[in-house]
Amino acid sequence: MTFRRLLLVLILVGGFWYLTTHSGFHNSAAPEGKGSPLNLTEAHAAPEFTSTELNNISVYKRAVPSVVNITAGTIALDFFYGYVPQTDQGSGFILDKQGHILTNYHVVANARNVEVQTHDKHRYTAQIIGKDRLHDLALLQINAPNLVPAVLASSRDLQVGQQVYAIGNPFGLSGTMTVGIISAIRSVKGAEGGAPIENAIQTDAAINPGNSGGPLLNSQGEVIGINSMIAQNGAEQNAGIGFAIPIDTAKAVLNDIQKYGHSRRPSLGIRTLPIGPDLAEQMGLPAQYGVLIESTIPGGAAERAGLHGGNQVAYLGNQQISIGGDLIIGIDNQEITSSQDISEIMNEHQPGDTVTVTFFRGRRRMTARVTLGEAHDQTA
Repeated sequence: MTFRRLLLVLILVGGFWYLTTHSGFHNSAAPEGKGSPLNLTEAHAAPEFTSTELNNISVYKRAVPSVVNITAGTIALDFFYGYVPQTDQGSGFILDKQGHILTNYHVVANARNVEVQTHDKHRYTAQIIGKDRLHDLALLQINAPNLVPAVLASSRDLQVGQQVYAIGNPFGLSGTMTVGIISAIRSVKGAEGGAPIENAIQTDAAINPGNSGGPLLNSQGEVIGINSMIAQNGAEQNAGIGFAIPIDTAKAVLNDIQKYGHSRRPSLGIRTLPIGPDLAEQMGLPAQYGVLIESTIPGGAAERAGLHGGNQVAYLGNQQISIGGDLIIGIDNQEITSSQDISEIMNEHQPGDTVTVTFFRGRRRMTARVTLGEAHDQTA
């Protein structure tokens, strides 16, 4: 009986061995290199680019040789109040073959030394020609051959919805381009609590740390703005909202930076509140659009010319405002509907120039000749 059981076991084992080695039965986890041939489906020709893609490529090739990486060496204090070297990185772009480079003030604000790396990977020590905190702009210069200057456009007639491109060095990754549109044109608070950026170009093109100072381009690859800051919501990464300084603002101050080391921006010496139809109706104003003078700066241009600020306190939501001041509706026969209009007109003037301001005082329409002062703070 025992022999018969042993014989049955041997027969079963032998049968299993035969089946697994001779009948094509295999474990599903086959050894490497024993599977069926891999057949890939490949394109028969190089892909054709769309017109949009071709323009993106063209903009990048045209603009990227002008973009530089900027490393600013600074000194910080550690926990024990010892001096610790640090580096800040940003971007910039070449203005001319003499090596002038435009970037943000906050990129080089506290720099002890500045180094520029050009698109061809050469590194140069840069000289700071001038810095302007009010506009968050700085002018550098390097001594380098074969530089490719950027082409500057105008930012005067920009439109919301217009396609734009940002090129810079986010996180030290040189020559990075992102694409988006102009989302809005507005006045925004400056980087790190600085002065406001007037007529700032808001864009959804990704602008990350390290992009600061790089160019914002139109669809022809021309510079329309200088990437300045991002809305981070507390995170060191892009949050979908970036801002650029309009290039016309930069043009307006570059000559002064070269001459004086800072800009001499003209100013009316007023703090203002933009007026639209709803506010005009609530306040009983004689015009639907304009800029209400909340206050005049003591000794400023407007005060010297006899313009009046507000004399009553009111609230716009939770914001305290001053009402009862003059309502500016025009400067030199140009209609004024916002503080941005005033900023654009200031870009065309210098301190000491005289302009004609048209305004309402109560219901009375008046004009005044105002000799422009020099901006030193956050005023129009």
